[in-house]
Amino acid sequence: MDKIGIIGLGYVGLPLARLFATKYAVVGFDIHQKRIDDLRNGIDATLEVETDLLKQVIKLKNDETHGLFFSTQIEDLKNCNIFIVTVPTPVDANNKPDLTPLYKASETVSKVLKKEDIVIYESTVYPGVTEEECVPVLEKGSGLKFNLDFFAGYSPERINPGDKEHTVEKILKVTSGSTPEIGVRVDALYNSVIKAGTHLAPTIKVAEAAKVIENSQRDINIAFVNELSKIFTTLGIDTQDVLEAAATKWNFLKFQPGLVGGHCIGVDPYYLAQKSQAHGYIPEIILAGRRMNDSMGAYVASQMVKLMLKKDIAIKGAKVLVLGFTFKENCPDVRNTKVADLVLSLQDYLMDVTVFDPHANPDEVQHEYQMEILNQLPENTYDGIILAVPHKEFHAIELDKLKKSSAAIFDIKAFLPREIVDARL
Repeated sequence: MDKIGIIGLGYVGLPLARLFATKYAVVGFDIHQKRIDDLRNGIDATLEVETDLLKQVIKLKNDETHGLFFSTQIEDLKNCNIFIVTVPTPVDANNKPDLTPLYKASETVSKVLKKEDIVIYESTVYPGVTEEECVPVLEKGSGLKFNLDFFAGYSPERINPGDKEHTVEKILKVTSGSTPEIGVRVDALYNSVIKAGTHLAPTIKVAEAAKVIENSQRDINIAFVNELSKIFTTLGIDTQDVLEAAATKWNFLKFQPGLVGGHCIGVDPYYLAQKSQAHGYIPEIILAGRRMNDSMGAYVASQMVKLMLKKDIAIKGAKVLVLGFTFKENCPDVRNTKVADLVLSLQDYLMDVTVFDPHANPDEVQHEYQMEILNQLPENTYDGIILAVPHKEFHAIELDKLKKSSAAIFDIKAFLPREIVDARL
């Protein structure tokens, strides 16, 4: 029976570890002791796995029976024969792929890698990373030869943070292996727990490419409607009215304008662009879409300023409340949130900005963005209010009690009742 080691227990790794633990012996490995301590008590700060489900698979001994054992110790991975790497793949300040987490995770695995073991990567990368970047690290650290002593696979994650309907077992999984035989074995492994089924790609590079274009496609589509929003605003036309009318055609794709953040859509296109440029082709549409979406925080801030000026509201020192900070609704994930861009742009206009988000962790936000946010709604009144993230809690919010008599209200997500807002994307 296979014993599986999951390296990285974040939004991707934990749900996967929990699922595999229903049939296999699993070691969930993470370098953060607090994360491990919380998980041992059934507490998942990401809210991706419910406490009851987690407690059903937790075990306190690292044995060969099915269940999930949590650890920060490399030695606890020694008896695993399948390793699945689920660490983040961010970009740096210049939007260049940062493979540091992958390198470090590969070094960790290399210390316990044995003959016949299989290392599967789920982290989103550009085509070639698994075999050209990660495998050499595994070979160097283990002294073993790729596709002779050990093997590799790639099965891109398709986790949608905060989505309780499309959970990991309900999303069809793309699989691949470094040899045809290993591909079949990797596919069978995932197929044993993924109810939605699997698709075996012919090579690892094909699977890597498939993942990175999924999010690039979505990024480009959102960039298109963001540009439409800018155009229609200058023409005095409500973008939502246009999208609603156009959506009556059976094959119209109704994407929504907004801030494009998160660990996937706002990052993955840069990975594909980097690989493309390294081979001499400079992508035009992909990078144009990124530029458009990366500009939206500053654009919303400028539109808010115009709206406030029309209402004779003094900009310098104006009190503005931003509702929501996470990169998407109803989840605590603040990775690459573009609300941070919005807040910084508002502050550039010398506004006094307050951010309220019932889901985001203030300590994490302070650490990642050096910004303060509130988990409790303040009792102040504001010159301007921006709905940035449509958390379900905001359905019941009483804006009349939060706004001054001449306040401006901007709704980025067309979430609030139309009659109470002054502008929306």
